[in-house]
Amino acid sequence: MKNQIKIFCPATVANVSCGFDALGFALEAVGDVMTFTKTETKAIRITKINVDSLPKETDKNCASAVAKIMLEDAKANFGVDIEIHKGYKSGSGLGSSASSSAGAAFAINYFLNNYFTEQQCLKYAMYGEQVACGSPIADNVSACLLGGFVLIRSYEPLDVRQLPVPNDLMVSVIHPQIEIKTQDARDILPKDIPITNAITQWANVGGLISGLYENDYDLIGKSLVDVVAEPYRKTLIPNFDTVKEHALNAGALGVGISGSGPSIFALSKGLTTAKAVAEAMTNVYKTTDIEYKTYVSKINLKGVHLID
Repeated sequence: MKNQIKIFCPATVANVSCGFDALGFALEAVGDVMTFTKTETKAIRITKINVDSLPKETDKNCASAVAKIMLEDAKANFGVDIEIHKGYKSGSGLGSSASSSAGAAFAINYFLNNYFTEQQCLKYAMYGEQVACGSPIADNVSACLLGGFVLIRSYEPLDVRQLPVPNDLMVSVIHPQIEIKTQDARDILPKDIPITNAITQWANVGGLISGLYENDYDLIGKSLVDVVAEPYRKTLIPNFDTVKEHALNAGALGVGISGSGPSIFALSKGLTTAKAVAEAMTNVYKTTDIEYKTYVSKINLKGVHLID
Protein backbone atom coordinates (compact mmCIF):
# COMPACT_ATOMS: atom_id res chain seq x y z
CA MET A 1 0.00 0.00 0.00
CA LYS A 2 1.26 3.44 -0.91
CA ASN A 3 1.93 6.11 1.71
CA GLN A 4 0.92 8.84 -0.74
CA ILE A 5 -1.97 8.82 -3.20
CA LYS A 6 -3.35 11.28 -5.71
CA ILE A 7 -7.05 11.08 -6.54
CA PHE A 8 -9.53 12.66 -8.93
CA CYS A 9 -12.79 13.77 -7.32
CA PRO A 10 -15.44 14.54 -9.95
CA ALA A 11 -17.75 17.50 -9.98
CA THR A 12 -21.40 16.52 -9.72
CA VAL A 13 -24.85 17.62 -10.83
CA ALA A 14 -27.44 17.22 -8.08
CA ASN A 15 -31.25 17.27 -8.18
CA VAL A 16 -31.27 16.65 -11.96
CA SER A 17 -34.38 18.82 -12.32
CA CYS A 18 -37.09 16.56 -10.86
CA GLY A 19 -35.09 14.80 -8.13
CA PHE A 20 -34.65 17.47 -5.46
CA ASP A 21 -32.14 16.18 -2.86
CA ALA A 22 -32.64 12.66 -4.26
CA LEU A 23 -30.80 12.40 -7.62
CA GLY A 24 -27.30 13.19 -8.82
CA PHE A 25 -24.61 12.21 -11.29
CA ALA A 26 -20.86 12.67 -11.66
CA LEU A 27 -19.00 14.50 -14.43
CA GLU A 28 -15.95 13.19 -16.25
CA ALA A 29 -14.64 16.51 -17.57
CA VAL A 30 -14.18 18.55 -14.39
CA GLY A 31 -13.29 17.94 -10.76
CA ASP A 32 -10.67 18.34 -8.06
CA VAL A 33 -7.30 16.67 -7.63
CA MET A 34 -6.34 15.81 -4.05
CA THR A 35 -3.09 14.40 -2.69
CA PHE A 36 -3.01 12.55 0.64
CA THR A 37 0.23 11.66 2.41
CA LYS A 38 0.26 9.27 5.35
CA THR A 39 2.32 10.61 8.28
CA GLU A 40 3.73 9.07 11.46
CA THR A 41 2.13 11.66 13.71
CA LYS A 42 -1.61 11.71 14.35
CA ALA A 43 -1.96 15.26 13.02
CA ILE A 44 -4.35 16.05 10.16
CA ARG A 45 -3.08 19.01 8.17
CA ILE A 46 -4.20 20.91 5.10
CA THR A 47 -0.79 21.70 3.64
CA LYS A 48 -1.90 23.31 0.39
CA ILE A 49 -5.07 24.67 -1.23
CA ASN A 50 -5.05 26.59 -4.50
CA VAL A 51 -7.99 28.74 -3.33
CA ASP A 52 -7.39 31.34 -0.62
CA SER A 53 -11.03 31.57 0.47
CA LEU A 54 -11.23 28.00 1.78
CA PRO A 55 -10.33 27.29 5.43
CA LYS A 56 -7.22 25.34 6.43
CA GLU A 57 -8.31 24.74 10.03
CA THR A 58 -8.86 21.02 10.61
CA ASP A 59 -12.38 21.32 12.02
CA LYS A 60 -13.55 23.89 9.46
CA ASN A 61 -12.32 22.33 6.21
CA CYS A 62 -14.64 19.50 5.19
CA ALA A 63 -11.80 17.29 3.89
CA SER A 64 -9.74 17.45 7.08
CA ALA A 65 -12.88 17.18 9.23
CA VAL A 66 -13.81 13.93 7.47
CA ALA A 67 -10.25 12.63 7.79
CA LYS A 68 -10.16 13.44 11.50
CA ILE A 69 -13.38 11.67 12.46
CA MET A 70 -12.59 8.59 10.34
CA LEU A 71 -9.12 8.20 11.83
CA GLU A 72 -10.48 8.71 15.34
CA ASP A 73 -13.26 6.15 14.84
CA ALA A 74 -10.78 3.62 13.44
CA LYS A 75 -8.35 4.34 16.31
CA ALA A 76 -5.63 4.83 13.71
CA ASN A 77 -2.03 5.49 14.78
CA PHE A 78 -1.21 7.80 11.87
CA GLY A 79 -2.19 11.15 10.44
CA VAL A 80 -2.39 12.71 6.98
CA ASP A 81 -1.25 15.76 5.07
CA ILE A 82 -3.78 16.92 2.49
CA GLU A 83 -3.24 18.96 -0.67
CA ILE A 84 -6.32 20.20 -2.51
CA HIS A 85 -6.33 21.51 -6.06
CA LYS A 86 -9.83 22.80 -6.78
CA GLY A 87 -10.79 22.42 -10.41
CA TYR A 88 -13.76 24.79 -10.15
CA LYS A 89 -15.15 27.44 -7.83
CA SER A 90 -17.08 26.84 -4.65
CA GLY A 91 -20.68 27.99 -4.79
CA SER A 92 -20.87 26.71 -8.36
CA GLY A 93 -23.73 24.26 -7.95
CA LEU A 94 -21.34 21.48 -8.99
CA GLY A 95 -20.69 19.95 -5.58
CA SER A 96 -17.42 21.62 -4.62
CA SER A 97 -17.56 20.64 -0.96
CA ALA A 98 -18.78 17.17 -1.92
CA SER A 99 -15.64 16.61 -3.99
CA SER A 100 -13.44 17.36 -0.98
CA SER A 101 -15.61 15.36 1.43
CA ALA A 102 -15.91 12.29 -0.79
CA GLY A 103 -12.23 12.48 -1.69
CA ALA A 104 -11.24 12.46 1.97
CA ALA A 105 -13.53 9.52 2.75
CA PHE A 106 -12.04 7.54 -0.16
CA ALA A 107 -8.42 8.34 0.72
CA ILE A 108 -8.66 7.65 4.44
CA ASN A 109 -10.41 4.35 3.82
CA TYR A 110 -7.63 3.47 1.37
CA PHE A 111 -5.00 4.06 4.06
CA LEU A 112 -7.13 2.02 6.49
CA ASN A 113 -7.17 -0.89 4.00
CA ASN A 114 -10.93 -0.49 3.45
CA TYR A 115 -11.73 -0.69 7.15
CA PHE A 116 -15.07 1.04 6.55
CA THR A 117 -17.89 -0.14 4.31
CA GLU A 118 -19.08 1.87 1.32
CA GLN A 119 -22.16 2.86 3.30
CA GLN A 120 -20.04 4.11 6.19
CA CYS A 121 -17.82 6.09 3.82
CA LEU A 122 -20.91 7.77 2.38
CA LYS A 123 -22.01 8.79 5.87
CA TYR A 124 -18.57 10.23 6.62
CA ALA A 125 -18.68 12.18 3.36
CA MET A 126 -22.13 13.46 4.35
CA TYR A 127 -20.57 14.65 7.62
CA GLY A 128 -18.21 16.73 5.48
CA GLU A 129 -21.23 18.31 3.79
CA GLN A 130 -22.58 19.11 7.25
CA VAL A 131 -19.33 20.89 8.10
CA ALA A 132 -19.23 22.81 4.82
CA CYS A 133 -22.90 23.60 4.21
CA GLY A 134 -24.73 22.95 7.47
CA SER A 135 -26.73 20.02 6.13
CA PRO A 136 -25.68 16.37 5.53
CA ILE A 137 -27.19 16.07 2.05
CA ALA A 138 -26.21 12.90 0.18
CA ASP A 139 -26.90 13.59 -3.50
CA ASN A 140 -23.58 15.22 -4.44
CA VAL A 141 -21.32 13.09 -2.23
CA SER A 142 -22.97 9.84 -3.34
CA ALA A 143 -22.55 10.69 -7.02
CA CYS A 144 -18.96 11.82 -6.43
CA LEU A 145 -17.90 8.80 -4.39
CA LEU A 146 -19.73 6.10 -6.35
CA GLY A 147 -19.84 7.63 -9.82
CA GLY A 148 -22.60 7.37 -12.39
CA PHE A 149 -26.23 8.26 -11.71
CA VAL A 150 -27.47 7.82 -8.12
CA LEU A 151 -30.80 7.83 -6.32
CA ILE A 152 -31.00 8.55 -2.60
CA ARG A 153 -34.11 6.51 -1.83
CA SER A 154 -33.94 7.09 1.92
CA TYR A 155 -31.86 8.95 4.50
CA GLU A 156 -32.99 7.02 7.60
CA PRO A 157 -31.76 4.42 7.02
CA LEU A 158 -29.44 5.61 4.27
CA ASP A 159 -30.29 3.80 1.03
CA VAL A 160 -28.40 4.89 -2.09
CA ARG A 161 -28.98 3.14 -5.41
CA GLN A 162 -26.89 3.39 -8.56
CA LEU A 163 -28.88 3.75 -11.77
CA PRO A 164 -27.92 2.71 -15.30
CA VAL A 165 -26.48 5.31 -17.68
CA PRO A 166 -27.32 5.07 -21.40
CA ASN A 167 -24.15 4.90 -23.50
CA ASP A 168 -24.79 8.05 -25.54
CA LEU A 169 -25.99 10.25 -22.68
CA MET A 170 -23.89 13.43 -22.55
CA VAL A 171 -24.03 16.54 -20.41
CA SER A 172 -23.28 20.18 -21.21
CA VAL A 173 -22.73 22.56 -18.30
CA ILE A 174 -22.33 26.32 -18.26
CA HIS A 175 -21.08 27.88 -15.04
CA PRO A 176 -21.64 31.65 -14.79
CA GLN A 177 -18.82 32.90 -12.59
CA ILE A 178 -21.08 34.16 -9.84
CA GLU A 179 -21.62 32.53 -6.45
CA ILE A 180 -24.89 31.33 -5.00
CA LYS A 181 -24.76 30.13 -1.42
CA THR A 182 -26.57 26.83 -0.90
CA GLN A 183 -28.40 28.23 2.11
CA ASP A 184 -29.63 31.24 0.12
CA ALA A 185 -30.94 28.90 -2.58
CA ARG A 186 -32.75 26.86 0.08
CA ASP A 187 -34.17 29.90 1.84
CA ILE A 188 -35.85 31.09 -1.37
CA LEU A 189 -37.95 27.92 -1.61
CA PRO A 190 -41.48 27.79 -0.18
CA LYS A 191 -42.04 25.60 2.86
CA ASP A 192 -45.10 23.96 1.32
CA ILE A 193 -45.99 23.00 -2.26
CA PRO A 194 -49.36 22.25 -3.87
CA ILE A 195 -50.23 18.56 -4.06
CA THR A 196 -50.57 18.85 -7.85
CA ASN A 197 -46.93 19.97 -8.07
CA ALA A 198 -45.85 17.13 -5.81
CA ILE A 199 -47.63 14.62 -8.06
CA THR A 200 -45.98 16.10 -11.16
CA GLN A 201 -42.56 15.93 -9.52
CA TRP A 202 -43.00 12.32 -8.35
CA ALA A 203 -44.17 11.27 -11.80
CA ASN A 204 -41.16 12.88 -13.45
CA VAL A 205 -38.72 11.16 -11.07
CA GLY A 206 -40.32 7.85 -12.01
CA GLY A 207 -40.20 8.77 -15.68
CA LEU A 208 -36.53 9.74 -15.55
CA ILE A 209 -35.52 6.52 -13.80
CA SER A 210 -37.60 4.49 -16.25
CA GLY A 211 -35.94 6.32 -19.14
CA LEU A 212 -32.49 5.50 -17.78
CA TYR A 213 -33.33 1.81 -17.45
CA GLU A 214 -34.95 1.61 -20.88
CA ASN A 215 -32.42 3.78 -22.76
CA ASP A 216 -35.40 5.94 -23.70
CA TYR A 217 -33.90 9.34 -24.43
CA ASP A 218 -37.26 10.87 -25.29
CA LEU A 219 -38.66 9.87 -21.90
CA ILE A 220 -35.55 11.17 -20.15
CA GLY A 221 -36.09 14.55 -21.80
CA LYS A 222 -39.81 14.69 -21.02
CA SER A 223 -39.06 13.92 -17.37
CA LEU A 224 -36.47 16.68 -16.84
CA VAL A 225 -39.08 19.07 -15.47
CA ASP A 226 -38.84 20.75 -12.07
CA VAL A 227 -41.95 22.41 -10.66
CA VAL A 228 -40.65 22.54 -7.08
CA ALA A 229 -37.33 24.42 -7.01
CA GLU A 230 -36.57 25.80 -10.49
CA PRO A 231 -39.41 28.38 -10.60
CA TYR A 232 -37.89 30.07 -7.54
CA ARG A 233 -34.16 29.42 -7.91
CA LYS A 234 -33.99 30.54 -11.53
CA THR A 235 -34.49 34.12 -10.32
CA LEU A 236 -30.98 33.92 -8.81
CA ILE A 237 -29.38 32.98 -12.17
CA PRO A 238 -29.02 35.70 -14.83
CA ASN A 239 -30.51 34.77 -18.22
CA PHE A 240 -31.60 31.30 -17.09
CA ASP A 241 -34.75 31.16 -19.21
CA THR A 242 -32.86 32.32 -22.30
CA VAL A 243 -30.10 29.75 -21.78
CA LYS A 244 -32.70 27.01 -21.36
CA GLU A 245 -34.57 28.04 -24.50
CA HIS A 246 -31.41 28.17 -26.61
CA ALA A 247 -30.18 24.80 -25.31
CA LEU A 248 -33.49 23.10 -26.08
CA ASN A 249 -33.54 24.66 -29.54
CA ALA A 250 -30.03 23.24 -30.11
CA GLY A 251 -31.30 19.73 -29.39
CA ALA A 252 -30.95 19.22 -25.64
CA LEU A 253 -33.18 16.55 -24.13
CA GLY A 254 -33.75 18.72 -21.09
CA VAL A 255 -32.22 21.61 -19.16
CA GLY A 256 -32.11 22.45 -15.47
CA ILE A 257 -30.27 24.04 -12.58
CA SER A 258 -27.30 22.07 -11.29
CA GLY A 259 -27.72 21.77 -7.54
CA SER A 260 -28.49 25.18 -6.09
CA GLY A 261 -26.92 26.96 -9.09
CA PRO A 262 -25.67 29.06 -10.74
CA SER A 263 -24.46 26.29 -13.07
CA ILE A 264 -26.97 25.12 -15.66
CA PHE A 265 -26.85 21.59 -17.07
CA ALA A 266 -28.33 20.08 -20.21
CA LEU A 267 -28.56 16.39 -21.10
CA SER A 268 -28.20 15.37 -24.74
CA LYS A 269 -27.91 12.27 -26.86
CA GLY A 270 -24.46 12.10 -28.43
CA LEU A 271 -21.35 14.27 -28.39
CA THR A 272 -22.24 16.29 -31.50
CA THR A 273 -25.50 17.51 -30.00
CA ALA A 274 -23.90 18.14 -26.60
CA LYS A 275 -21.28 20.38 -28.22
CA ALA A 276 -23.96 22.29 -30.13
CA VAL A 277 -25.93 22.73 -26.90
CA ALA A 278 -22.85 24.02 -25.07
CA GLU A 279 -22.22 26.52 -27.88
CA ALA A 280 -25.83 27.71 -27.73
CA MET A 281 -25.58 28.21 -23.97
CA THR A 282 -22.27 30.03 -24.38
CA ASN A 283 -23.71 32.38 -26.99
CA VAL A 284 -26.23 33.69 -24.44
CA TYR A 285 -23.55 34.73 -21.96
CA LYS A 286 -21.33 36.16 -24.69
CA THR A 287 -23.83 39.01 -24.91
CA THR A 288 -23.40 39.84 -21.20
CA ASP A 289 -20.52 41.00 -19.02
CA ILE A 290 -20.74 37.82 -16.94
CA GLU A 291 -17.73 35.53 -17.16
CA TYR A 292 -18.46 31.83 -17.59
CA LYS A 293 -16.97 28.39 -18.08
CA THR A 294 -18.47 25.65 -20.21
CA TYR A 295 -17.97 21.89 -20.02
CA VAL A 296 -19.03 19.03 -22.27
CA SER A 297 -18.75 15.70 -20.54
CA LYS A 298 -19.64 12.07 -20.38
CA ILE A 299 -21.11 10.91 -17.10
CA ASN A 300 -18.28 9.71 -14.87
CA LEU A 301 -18.86 6.06 -14.03
CA LYS A 302 -15.81 5.69 -11.76
CA GLY A 303 -16.48 8.26 -9.08
CA VAL A 304 -13.46 9.15 -6.93
CA HIS A 305 -10.46 7.21 -8.19
CA LEU A 306 -6.68 6.97 -8.03
CA ILE A 307 -4.62 8.78 -10.66
CA ASP A 308 -0.90 8.77 -11.41
